Amino acid sequence: MADINEAIFFDDGLGQLAPLTDLRPAFAVRCGALTNLRRVADGLGVRPIGVVVPPNIADLTRDRNDLPVNRLPEDDTPRLAINGRCPLPLREIDELEPGTVFREEETGHIIGARVTSAQLRALLDGESPEGVTDRRFPQQLLMSRPWHVRSIRDTAMRIDAELLTRGEPHAPPPGVTVIGEERVVIDPSATIYPNVTLVAEEGPIVIGPGVVIRPGATLIGPVFVGRSSRINEHAVIRPHTAIGPSCKVAGEISGVVFQGYANKAHDGFLGDSWVGEWVNLGAATNNSNLLNTYSEVICQATPGGPRERTGETFLGAIIGDHVKTAIGTRIMTGSILHTGSMFARSTPVSGCVAPFTWATDEGDRVYRFDKFMDVAQKAMSRRDIEPGEAYAARLRQLHAERDA
Repeated sequence: MADINEAIFFDDGLGQLAPLTDLRPAFAVRCGALTNLRRVADGLGVRPIGVVVPPNIADLTRDRNDLPVNRLPEDDTPRLAINGRCPLPLREIDELEPGTVFREEETGHIIGARVTSAQLRALLDGESPEGVTDRRFPQQLLMSRPWHVRSIRDTAMRIDAELLTRGEPHAPPPGVTVIGEERVVIDPSATIYPNVTLVAEEGPIVIGPGVVIRPGATLIGPVFVGRSSRINEHAVIRPHTAIGPSCKVAGEISGVVFQGYANKAHDGFLGDSWVGEWVNLGAATNNSNLLNTYSEVICQATPGGPRERTGETFLGAIIGDHVKTAIGTRIMTGSILHTGSMFARSTPVSGCVAPFTWATDEGDRVYRFDKFMDVAQKAMSRRDIEPGEAYAARLRQLHAERDA
């Protein structure tokens, strides 16, 4: 009989979440300090035993994930199944009775279910298996557009703070100033130089293993800095910023989530944005996160797609994996920059930009795949990472789909 706390996480492939999910399943997206999978699993106290993903990212997920992929248990025991687009650990999910499916009222999309493997397969195929009943959730919960990482950010970070500050805090080294009464959790292996200021008046600060924070930097909580990341001299890291593993950051950063392995190593402002892996933002790259009219930001999720209300007043940019900007690049409010684009032009970047766009003052053209992969391999090798066959194949597929 299955452990009552076992759970399967699935990516149903619904919504329009690119570029967030171009190179990862929805449950691996970081919309706070933690990925959706870890936040929901830890928040509910469940143990993931497998994942289900669409075929186009199955091989990639196997390479980057220790759990069984698309291999469900061969028995008739009802288990908890949770949608990877669900970013919050709702108690209603854990309390589902066997044979129950929990759906969004408006979309009908599955939030979670406690069903057998056969029933889950049928549900993901759009069928209504026998012996399954529905419950409805009246509010929109599932992420379905790229800007939803901003919509859920503050709530996600509040939950992440509760999960990540349970341990005993490690005292900051001499010369570091701590202001405020919120918890400051510092991994013993982190290096924090003198003249760093940690302001924990409005939220906690969590500094992970192997982090380096250079002299003169200021962190204002809630802030999370992930494993082996580096914050350069005199950086100002403002509230609701979550920096994933192996990033290099500098300048003024406010309310930004870094998925990981990205560089913003120079001065410039970046606010209310999401930054994918292997992004490099050139010196003095700046973005706008607020319209001059203080109006709600309107965005396009896909190039040529409809303009949609986001519900957000502060919304900077969604910057897909492997995006590069040149020095002095300006990114306008609500920009969606899809995977693999390169910007080296004097005019501002704005709107929804198609993947693998090579943008210069001479115009926009398609970034040649062989040239793109050469740059990607060089960037990844700087972190001692080699793109595997599945990763390269997925990038090639995304490039081919651009003009399909």
